[in-house]
Amino acid sequence: MKKSIDNHRILFLESLEKHRGYSDLTIKSYDESIKEAFSFVEVVDENQHTFIDLMPYRVKIAKLNAKTISKKLSAIRSFTAYLIDNGMKVVLKSDDSVKVAKTLPKPIAHKHILAALEHSNEEEKLVVVALYTLGLRVSELASLKLSDVSNEWVRVLGKGAKQRDVPLLSSTKEILDKYLSGFAGNTFLFEKKGEKLSENSLRYIINKVFKRVGMKVSPHQLRHSYATALLNGGAPIVDVSELLGHSSMATTQIYTKLGSALKQQNYNKAHPLCRVGES
Repeated sequence: MKKSIDNHRILFLESLEKHRGYSDLTIKSYDESIKEAFSFVEVVDENQHTFIDLMPYRVKIAKLNAKTISKKLSAIRSFTAYLIDNGMKVVLKSDDSVKVAKTLPKPIAHKHILAALEHSNEEEKLVVVALYTLGLRVSELASLKLSDVSNEWVRVLGKGAKQRDVPLLSSTKEILDKYLSGFAGNTFLFEKKGEKLSENSLRYIINKVFKRVGMKVSPHQLRHSYATALLNGGAPIVDVSELLGHSSMATTQIYTKLGSALKQQNYNKAHPLCRVGES
């Protein structure tokens, strides 16, 4: 069984590069974590399922810091999800989450997004703009149906099957209409051969668009950019939380911390007493 998993590991690493646009360094890190883990985990085939017990590996890495452990286990989870997506009945055991401190998200500057859009086709523009002006998760964008879009609003089906309505900017509507004028889909906004585009396909589009301007950007960073822009522009946090589909306002407050950090940086650059010693 481990030999079969090793073959899948190679294909998985190739998919990280092709579909997700991961860097060579990140792919190497995933590869090392997976190979390390499978030299310790217990793999048992039972009742047509493959059970992978992480406990021996977790004991091995227990003395590492929480963030490192979390990264290593995240690589294993991603690989396991890939195996399941490819028809293998895999179950992870001893897979309790490791809590790590939340780090501030990194939004993309508006000017960089505009620069990337200048080199994009209609589909690429809409993918970027939809994430940036609607604040969607990539899973929500992949599932967005034509029937969910009206002239002024977009109905989004979020986590836990919770619906929310997000305003549709007139500028986004123009890009949407131009895209739809040459679109032959029947159900989903982004569709190919009657099937919705996968989340990986949408990630690949984002990666390709920003790679042209020398940047590496994830779909979630565009969602971060949306939230940060609204809060920095004075939007009430309760409204932003609702627009993002957050179940708790505490999640949205991460973005207020980011806004404060940026304001502090700008203040330090601008105030003369913060530039003591400069000529």
